[in-house]
Amino acid sequence: MKKTLLALTLVSGALCALPVLAQQTEPSAQPATGVDNTSSMAPADPGLATSSATGNYLPNQPIGSGNWFIDGRVGEAHISKGPYRDHPTTYAIDGGYRWKVGPDVGLGVDVGYNDLGNFRVKNVLYSNSVNQTSRRNALRGWTAGVNGHIDVWRGLYISGRTGIYGWKGHGYSNQDINRHDLNEVDYYAGAGVGYDFTPHFGLGLSYDYYHASKNGINLSTDTASLNAEYRF
Repeated sequence: MKKTLLALTLVSGALCALPVLAQQTEPSAQPATGVDNTSSMAPADPGLATSSATGNYLPNQPIGSGNWFIDGRVGEAHISKGPYRDHPTTYAIDGGYRWKVGPDVGLGVDVGYNDLGNFRVKNVLYSNSVNQTSRRNALRGWTAGVNGHIDVWRGLYISGRTGIYGWKGHGYSNQDINRHDLNEVDYYAGAGVGYDFTPHFGLGLSYDYYHASKNGINLSTDTASLNAEYRF
């Protein structure tokens, strides 16, 4: 419960910290020539009323603007807890909104869903893995949290994210022949690197950890994924 409250606090704090005020440009002073030149001045471009576009992160957008985005991931999980030793394929999708809070920094919120794969119980008493059952055990869930995107050099970026993880899974504990159906709200966290090929599209590599433990059964999983993000 404490972990859930901490994640929710992070989300609320991120929302409060987002800058929403745009800077206004000021007209330059006219020389004192005795002639009124105001009538000959062209009206200012309305697009210049906001703070000027700058920085490496979305360089054509002013600070304070934002974008909806969608992100897809595919990769490999690693689970090595209790009777499990497996590397299933994983899939995830999430979407949200991210604000440009500095010249090179974006900060946003997102929600998503993931499938961390199906894994078999192994015989951990021997050096070679032996299948103890043909029944597969699944771990799936939804995520809600905050994310950050920092452009370090001309499209090359680092990213991070964290939040709450509501999961559902099936599994066995050590020395337990009964298969349990479980669900819980825990947490997740991750980091990544990548490259933005255009202001709308980027590819990256990410590492994420999903905590999933209940009643002595630990299904916590870490994943390595290739992710593609599109910004609207």
